[in-house]
Amino acid sequence: MTAFKTIARAALILAALGTASVATAAEPPVAVDRVAAAAPAQSRDGLNRRVRIHNNTGWTMTHFYASDSRISSWQEDMLGRSVLNAGRSIMMNIDDGSGACLYDLKARFTNGQELTRFNVNVCQIADYYYTR
Repeated sequence: MTAFKTIARAALILAALGTASVATAAEPPVAVDRVAAAAPAQSRDGLNRRVRIHNNTGWTMTHFYASDSRISSWQEDMLGRSVLNAGRSIMMNIDDGSGACLYDLKARFTNGQELTRFNVNVCQIADYYYTR
């Protein structure tokens, strides 16, 4: 996955979490292309691939992966340094610009459990629930 996609996904996650900036006072400011940060990779078919991920497991979600089902490996952790606490939800833009609708979803939790679901059509759903 390109650095652009990683930066764009991180910006979307931070916006959803309500975090204005990832830089701390000790870190030097980093120049970011405003257009690139505001416009992440998107497929050109106009389909919405944003999915609200709900954590109803009772455990904190530490990792979340969404990979095009046609790819045999997992892409980067979309939560990054963040976590998704039990009872909370987050909006994720699953669109990687490939035009794919079928994605494999995997979540890892503080109890060590991983929950994986294959061939989820993110073009047809608005919410995905992780439950026990």
